This record gives sequence, C-alpha cells and structure tokens, in this order.
Amino acid sequence: LKPPAPGERRVVFFGDSITDMWRIENSFPGKGYLNRGIGGQTTSQMLVRFREDVIALAPLAVVILAGTNDIAGNTGPMTLEETEANFMSMAELARLHNIRVIFSSVLPVHHYTARSDATFPLRPPAKIAELNQWLRSYCAANGHTYLDYVPATADERGWLKRELAEHGLHPGPAGYALMAGLAQAAIDKTLGVAGSAK
Repeated sequence: LKPPAPGERRVVFFGDSITDMWRIENSFPGKGYLNRGIGGQTTSQMLVRFREDVIALAPLAVVILAGTNDIAGNTGPMTLEETEANFMSMAELARLHNIRVIFSSVLPVHHYTARSDATFPLRPPAKIAELNQWLRSYCAANGHTYLDYVPATADERGWLKRELAEHGLHPGPAGYALMAGLAQAAIDKTLGVAGSAK
C-alpha cells in the first residue's frame, strides 16, 4: 500500500473473524478503509502484528474489535486481566504514532440455534459484559472512543438478536449494516476533533 494521500482519512479495522468477514468496502463505499481482520485470533496474536498491520499503514484511526476469542480460550486459557493488558499495549503503541484509538465493545452472542451450540458455551455473557465495562472505563480514562455495539445488537436477554447471526457469533448482512452506521459515527466523532492534528 502507498502512504495515505493528502487529505485521506485512512482507518484500519483491526480484529478477528468478525472483522475478517466484514466486507468493509461495501459498508463504507469510497472511504478507502482497510480491513486487517484474521479469523480465530486473540488479542495476544493481534498485538504481535499491530506494528505491521496498523502502525505501518499510517492511519488516522484504528477500530479495534477483539476479545471474544480470548474469552473462548482460542490460544489457551486467558484471564480478563491478560486481555486488558493487550488492549492497553495496543492503545499505547497507537498513541506513540499519533493514531486515534476506537475500541469496539465485544459483541454479544446467542444460543437460539443448533449452530450456536459450538460457540455460546465458550463465551459466557457475564464475561463479555465484564470486559465491555472495562473497555468503556478505560476509554473514558484515556481519551479513546468507545464504540458500543451492544444496545443495537442485543435483545431483552442481553443476547445477540437472533436475526443478526445464524450461529450466534458472526453477524450476517443485517448485523454488519447496523455496525457500519455505528462505526462511521464513531469515526466521525473521533476524527472530527483530531483528524487534522496528524
């Protein structure tokens, strides 16, 4: 990739399979936003590639969506404190390079379909809520943007709305459409103040 053109509002979407499966170019036509999601990854794996996949691309902002695979233990058991430390390291690296940070809430999950049998038990909603509360507090204390997907995607039980995901974890088109509007609002809020500072 070439360096950002003058006036380009480059943004990197950085995450796991939920980002990897998101057709960013369709959700944000003409924006030139970049997708750097890799399926199955935990925050430990994402931190290792943060320099190559975020810093080297010189974006104005990074939208980080991660943590669900940490809770599921994809790379072995992890405490919430270990996940939080990885988030802090990513944020600190970004700040050193004048990249604004947008932390997305971990998406809720559901157990409404047979296909969700494989994903729901590994991701207790209480742990998701606890990590999201930490993310919200960390963003407030450190001047980052908290992108909260939960109010728009959760049902009255606090689970992911049935119609948004067939197997309880990865959003379908309707889910991504909801997320796109919220993400763009967060980007506009974040760069409206800081976008000219870089």
